[in-house]
Amino acid sequence: MSEVQYELGICYWRLGAYDEARVVMSEALRALKDTDIELKAKILIRRTLVEISENRYYDALNILKEAEPVFESASDALKGRWHGQKGLVLRRLASAEGRPGYFDEAIIEYTAAIYHYEQAKHERYCALNLNNLAFLLYKLGRYREAHEQLDRAQLMFTRLRDTGNLAQVDETRSRVLIAEKKYREASRAMVSVIQTLEQSGESGLLADALTVQGVAQARLGNFASSINILSRAVRVAQDSGALTSAGLASLTLIEEHGAGRLPETELYEVYQRADELLKGTQDAEDVTRLRACARIALRRLAGLPLRGRNFSLFSAVHELEARLIGQALGEAEGSVTGAAKLLGLRYQTLTTILNTRHKRLLKKRTPAKKRKRSIIKEPE
Repeated sequence: MSEVQYELGICYWRLGAYDEARVVMSEALRALKDTDIELKAKILIRRTLVEISENRYYDALNILKEAEPVFESASDALKGRWHGQKGLVLRRLASAEGRPGYFDEAIIEYTAAIYHYEQAKHERYCALNLNNLAFLLYKLGRYREAHEQLDRAQLMFTRLRDTGNLAQVDETRSRVLIAEKKYREASRAMVSVIQTLEQSGESGLLADALTVQGVAQARLGNFASSINILSRAVRVAQDSGALTSAGLASLTLIEEHGAGRLPETELYEVYQRADELLKGTQDAEDVTRLRACARIALRRLAGLPLRGRNFSLFSAVHELEARLIGQALGEAEGSVTGAAKLLGLRYQTLTTILNTRHKRLLKKRTPAKKRKRSIIKEPE
């Protein structure tokens, strides 16, 4: 009976019915005997996932602490899972509250999880926790140690021929390489990651990978490529329902290009989207980034003062031209002919401007219709 309730609780959790999941899983736990250690451990782990899904990290942590006696007499595999789950909760708490001390505790828990999975000879779970540990070390700026853990994880996943998880290890490594300003190496690594995730259909992970690649391309000076990649990351994340990833990709687009390369109207739209997608976030780092992007948008939309350090007459005129053409295309519903009339230009002049100076505005125009050829032949 408890097994059935456990499975039902998982179904409720996946559907987002968290209250029902809590009730069913609590009933399943009450019906268990002290000897049912394995099932009890599984249910307790799932209970923490319910709390994590609602950002109730302290509740999740309390469940794990209260469950410690259960896991003390469990197998090494279950002990590894308990420590790994505790590491996940502490990592989320560190991000949500901006408390680095929790990162240090999470490192201890992931290290313990790796040890127990090694004892249980569960190589895949061991490698997954090595990747998690490397990510934490990267967040703390301990890049050399992060590479060491990634090397170990890479070796294990290569031995297991697990291309999907290998791609995630390579993505973590690319983040470390970007932090080390090794942009070319990071970009090269992300090419195969993106190809693997495209083939596997993991859209949420693909969006995150595209975001990393977009940053690498921006730092290499490949700005048009970076903007296209980051815009794709937003679309892929939204289409797959990964709204937080879509919001973070939008923030990255502003961070890398909002100061001058995005047209003002597009910058405003991108920020609005990020704000909407991340309105429920409790992550301190995300909130800090959102505020920083708001300042970038405000500076641009307020206009750059003449004595600003980065002022350029050419850039200012180019930006104003883009804004006016964008408005005209909007009012003319994408008609270049209509927009040209509003701007006092000839059709061919505006077409040339769009094709040379403002290619990003081409998506606002409606497709040009082919003119029918005259049926009247010209005299020979």
